[in-house]
Amino acid sequence: MFKHTIVKIPGESYVNGLTTSNLGRPDLAKAMEQHRAYINALEKCGTKVNVLPSNNDFPDSTFVEDTAVLTPHFAVITNPGAHSRNGEIHDIEPVIKSFFETIYHINAPGMLDGGDILQIEDHFYIGVSMRTNLEGAEQLKKILESEGYKASIIHLEKFFHLKTGVAYLGDHTIIVAGEFIDHADFNSYKKIIVPPEEEYAANCIRVNDYVIIPAGSPVTKQKLTEEGYQTIELEMSEFKKLDGGLSCLSLRF
Repeated sequence: MFKHTIVKIPGESYVNGLTTSNLGRPDLAKAMEQHRAYINALEKCGTKVNVLPSNNDFPDSTFVEDTAVLTPHFAVITNPGAHSRNGEIHDIEPVIKSFFETIYHINAPGMLDGGDILQIEDHFYIGVSMRTNLEGAEQLKKILESEGYKASIIHLEKFFHLKTGVAYLGDHTIIVAGEFIDHADFNSYKKIIVPPEEEYAANCIRVNDYVIIPAGSPVTKQKLTEEGYQTIELEMSEFKKLDGGLSCLSLRF
């Protein structure tokens, strides 16, 4: 059960954030509306939402997931892989310290984005991607194993982040798309497969009694419903434009 979530309001500079997509410039008013709906959904799921103010010095800082990896007993402050995002950790660390006594750090030359980290029970999967290098992955693996967790490193081929294509739903079940459908590391789990035309929906989040999914994914929604999951659909168009997904917008613990 998640009791707390941390989010950060998009700033006016959000429209200038990093992107690899060709979906156009974000509409700030729509992004703010969609972010408010996201907060409402997290509250509906039963979490206390800690809302951090925007910081226009960091256009991408609404994607708070990349700045930390949280477990029930300790936190790891990351070193985001995009140079322009490194300073985001200075805004997130004080609020993390208010909840956790034990805090580790990923140090340069290690780079690590929280979007590349998937926890399934006591096993963490660490993606090596455009934003997480092998040094950062190995640092996190060492930290996790020192605390009694298992950890595996996965080299991504196509996806931007690990959690772009796979999410854990509980009950030994994952939702997967693309390169992770037949990935050897995930073959022991029950899989809900996202069709190619709804690939964006693989980045969904299970928050207590609900699975939050992006709107416009009818096949994925139907599959989740058939498996007994309650869903909340959210419009995510203005975050998709900057390579962002549902998991990116919060830290959940």
